[in-house]
Amino acid sequence: MASDTDTATPEPGRRWSGLQGFLSRIAAAFSRRELAPARPTETPSLLRRRRSATRRYSPLTRRILLLNIVPVALLTLGAVYLSDYEEELIDAELASLAVQGEMVAAGIAEIAVAGGETTVNRLDAEAARQLLARMVHPTGVRARLFSETGELLGDSALLSEAGRIHVVPLPPPESPSPAHGDLGERVSEWIARQLSRADRFPEYVERVLPTVRDFPEGQSALRGFNASAVRVSGDGRLILSAAVPVQRYKQVLGALLLMRDNRAIAASLREVRYDMMVIAAAALGITVLLSLYLAGTITQPIVRLARAADEVRLARESRPEIPDLGKRGDEIGDLNDALRSMTEALWQRLNTIESFAADVAHELKNPLTSLRSAIEMASRPTLTPDQRDKLMAIVMDDINRLNRLISDISDASRLDAELMRGDVKSLDLNLLLADMARHYAATALQKAGVELEFRLAANPPFLAHGHDGRYGQVFRNVIDNALSFSPAGSRIVVELARAPRNGPFIVTIDDEGPGIPEDNLESIFERFYSERPTEHFGQHSGLGLSICRQIMETYGGSITASNRRAPADGPEPGRILGARFTIQVPAADLRA
Repeated sequence: MASDTDTATPEPGRRWSGLQGFLSRIAAAFSRRELAPARPTETPSLLRRRRSATRRYSPLTRRILLLNIVPVALLTLGAVYLSDYEEELIDAELASLAVQGEMVAAGIAEIAVAGGETTVNRLDAEAARQLLARMVHPTGVRARLFSETGELLGDSALLSEAGRIHVVPLPPPESPSPAHGDLGERVSEWIARQLSRADRFPEYVERVLPTVRDFPEGQSALRGFNASAVRVSGDGRLILSAAVPVQRYKQVLGALLLMRDNRAIAASLREVRYDMMVIAAAALGITVLLSLYLAGTITQPIVRLARAADEVRLARESRPEIPDLGKRGDEIGDLNDALRSMTEALWQRLNTIESFAADVAHELKNPLTSLRSAIEMASRPTLTPDQRDKLMAIVMDDINRLNRLISDISDASRLDAELMRGDVKSLDLNLLLADMARHYAATALQKAGVELEFRLAANPPFLAHGHDGRYGQVFRNVIDNALSFSPAGSRIVVELARAPRNGPFIVTIDDEGPGIPEDNLESIFERFYSERPTEHFGQHSGLGLSICRQIMETYGGSITASNRRAPADGPEPGRILGARFTIQVPAADLRA
């Protein structure tokens, strides 16, 4: 016997080292969800990307700038193009030439035509040329007068008010030539030439002795119709022309052709382009500044939150805090609040894991110490058979206690993960409590002589939010707890009610036991707390009510304890009539 005991009993140092290893494995089994340490290969690169000071602007900033600059760029392109506006100016200039031509043709028909209403009218070429020079020269328009046979009678470029003199106006001395103008004008003229689309117009050819056949619009005028045309000269300028008939008493005596280049139109386009480019430049500057400001209000807080999250993830000894940006009142503020809440929950989880591991080690150490003492005593050869039997009973009791502890610890360690992974469905709370009450009504009376009654104080529907298995675990734990404190012949009342305005369901479980000390109304929900004077120590692990509170808080409900007291106007005012557990169960959303 002694040799067997000596062989089975390890040395004290090895025994305690094995105990420490066993406790470490228990703590590690519970903390399955603890954070894994950062891998050394990814931590420096991650922090380097987050803390990089060489990256001036983030990709998000560049995207914001690009998206905001695109409309301004489109406005700039529209300012440069302006094709529709140019066509409108050309049409307006052609209409102006036609009106001016009609006025000049009417003057020629009144003054430079010989004949009457009943005679043949004839155009006086010399008088027509003099009148043409006087009327057209101040306007800066070149006018050609053709006879009814198509011959050229006069050209304002070769005429003056004094006779046939070729007049070529010279630029003023103070106006520089375009080749020596400023850079802006040269650039503007180059842009105008590139965007003029002059290739769509026929080429203008200057002939020495032109005839009306060289101008299709002049031929239309000889037939009695107004016509116009646009041509492009060799230097890229547009030549606008309008032809009107010279007629008297419905008789066409000739054709008047007025021509003007597009210098006035080009100048107007340059002014419009310049004004729009100035506006576009100002809009671009304002857009860039506002985009940088907007990007700063978005990217900088996000970078701060990312760095703070890295610090929290990599923290070992200290406890970094997430910066408080909740006063922003926008989505980033909501993200900040969520991160702060998540970090606080994380630290609470870590603290819970550490404290739970310490509590587990403490609770396991007591039966292990008792086991050690019993085994050491049992190894002595001087023990009588009765003493050895008592020691073996102690060993079996401690083994059963360890078994209960390990089972409850395993259940508590798996509970949170199972609650998070399971699909939450609606359940009929009335049906669950009614079935449970029928079961306990049959078993509780037989085992403990206690009567259980179920009362319904709510109207349907009774749909609650959660898992029926976990709610059943909560109700069973509380009812079993009430049964263990209820004396024989007493009653346990389970009542289902509901808060006003379709609030949560309220389940109350009343017993007629000794009640709960006022100082322990909250501590009874702590882990490993157990105070049962009528039962042998170690019969309960003290995790039942703690698990109940964990389940209810996970589903958004609550569980509290209180004492029922006699009314103040009764014979024994304030006497404790028993304990009451109040469980608030969230109702299911019927709209979902």
